[in-house]
Amino acid sequence: MIELRDLNKIYRAGDVSIYALRSVNLDIADGEFVAIIGPSGSGKSTLMNIVGCLDAASSGRYSLDGVVVSSLSDGDLARIRNRRIGFVFQSFNLLPRLTALEQVEVPLVYRGVRNRKKLAKQALTEVGLGGRIHHRPTQLSGGEQQRVAIARAIVGRPSLILADEPTGALDTATSSEIIGIFETLNRDLGITVAFVTHDMEVAHHTRRIVKLRDGQIVSDDANVPRTPANTAPPVPAAPALSPP
Repeated sequence: MIELRDLNKIYRAGDVSIYALRSVNLDIADGEFVAIIGPSGSGKSTLMNIVGCLDAASSGRYSLDGVVVSSLSDGDLARIRNRRIGFVFQSFNLLPRLTALEQVEVPLVYRGVRNRKKLAKQALTEVGLGGRIHHRPTQLSGGEQQRVAIARAIVGRPSLILADEPTGALDTATSSEIIGIFETLNRDLGITVAFVTHDMEVAHHTRRIVKLRDGQIVSDDANVPRTPANTAPPVPAAPALSPP
């Protein structure tokens, strides 16, 4: 699915070149569950932004499902972000005036989907929020807000979920529940999941751990995942998206 070759990201500060990523080579196959870890400033969020088509590399090649991303137009990149990639962030990125249901409907609005309320309700039910669909962010706990963000990420059934420190603002018990949801989505729907985290406890729930330091990959190892105490139930198949 993801193929990175000799990827570099360079920022300029006057005459000084600062490497955020240096000669990164990485493959992630369909259906993998991967943690990308490293200390602050290691380049992991920069890497995630490039993989998510939110930023561009300075040099090197990034291919997504065999398509060279650097050759795509802004419109093509926007369609990939909307249809093929689900994003989950530490800060939840919810709109304060919208209910949980309305938050999850947003990506479907951009796709012109007609039955979006039905799909949004199902996505919220899948993450355990079927009884909170009319609540706004201020009426939800941090864990519930992250569940809304996950529902928004999966409502269009993307092939790839990118999660940047998704448990960073949560307590240990809630983090375990959130990790369980990602495990279930990966196991039951075959969605490829890539975490960015600095927390080894979170990383050990994935099946592969890629370590970054100073913009370079220093190790890439298979991992036997630990099962969270609160694993989410199986996720049912979603109804097909109606055409616009």
